[in-house]
Amino acid sequence: MTLRQTFRQTALRCLGTSALWAALAAPAGAATELSPAERALFTTDQLSTLRLPITLRYRFERSGSLEAGFEDQVAVAVRAQAGGGCCATAAEFLSGPRRLALPEIESAQGNPAILYFLEHDIREMQRRTKGQANYFRKRIRMAVYQGATIAEVSLPYQGRSVKAQQITIAPFLDDPLRARFEALATKRYVFTLSDAVPGGVLSIRTQVDGAGAGAPPLLAEEMSLMPAAAAVAPRQP
Repeated sequence: MTLRQTFRQTALRCLGTSALWAALAAPAGAATELSPAERALFTTDQLSTLRLPITLRYRFERSGSLEAGFEDQVAVAVRAQAGGGCCATAAEFLSGPRRLALPEIESAQGNPAILYFLEHDIREMQRRTKGQANYFRKRIRMAVYQGATIAEVSLPYQGRSVKAQQITIAPFLDDPLRARFEALATKRYVFTLSDAVPGGVLSIRTQVDGAGAGAPPLLAEEMSLMPAAAAVAPRQP
């Protein structure tokens, strides 16, 4: 089995078989090697160190001048599989009319919060621009594959400093269809990951700059980890 086939099977096992994930789960390019950003976001085992059962809770906030802001929550319930292995997950992404219906995952390793956030983001871009969801997925996937920057940082979490990676992409800066989606051209995604926090995802943020230097963001969304009721076990070297 090639690495390409292994990655596809791993991604689909983690995320379920829904076609919604196809463009994000498939390798981005012809190369068989995954980029460091792809490995960090899509193939890292982020759940096996959790003390089960646990519900990972994230604060979700939208702000900016484009439309009304709001605050809500995302919850990812993680439990042992029927056979005792790790892990089965179920999610509640936002609430009320904003709620995103998501399938349960019977066998997950990666934290599904990452792709759930991206699916929400893609659907919102489709709503605002009338563009094709698969096109946005492809742009994001290619940016992770060949345009991501990774920075090592230390950030506060529950009164202590933790080491983290920040992965930044800007999928639409060099978009060949930029003229059609000019409003999205400056959109940046920042994924902040840390082995020291439950579920491995500290925050995900997107931002579209406002017009002119110093202008407030046109649109910003952030999902950030809330204090957990259970601790994460140390990751083995």
